[in-house]
Amino acid sequence: MNLPAAPDPVTHHGGCHCRRVRFALDAPAQIEVLDCNCSVCRMTGHLHLIVPATRFRLLQGEAALAEYRFNTGAARHLFCRHCGIKSFYVPRSHPDGYSVNARCLDPGTVASMRVIAFDDHDREAALAAIAHLSHESS
Repeated sequence: MNLPAAPDPVTHHGGCHCRRVRFALDAPAQIEVLDCNCSVCRMTGHLHLIVPATRFRLLQGEAALAEYRFNTGAARHLFCRHCGIKSFYVPRSHPDGYSVNARCLDPGTVASMRVIAFDDHDREAALAAIAHLSHESS
């Protein structure tokens, strides 16, 4: 059985509001993002584009980043200490990858965006459905 080929990745760029933090990542032009209903994602409007760490590059602004951890302390919520925007972070669900806020991507490389609900109230089932996202073959 032949599986369909993965779409060719493009390089997306993005960052925070004041542009002190800038990053690049490789992902398809047609992206799928997760809309999580946990308290922090709901309050910040983060739309998760999860990629393996090997597909993410911090281009500038490491010194501008501050970190926030809560609950289990596993997730590393990183935000710009100047403008307050969390353009990416290391999620608890994928500690070997990054969750980029699709709303922080520069215009021009996203051909389409499909938003998928992530129900944090049924975390086990939701995690099972996205376990593949931070692996290199995704």
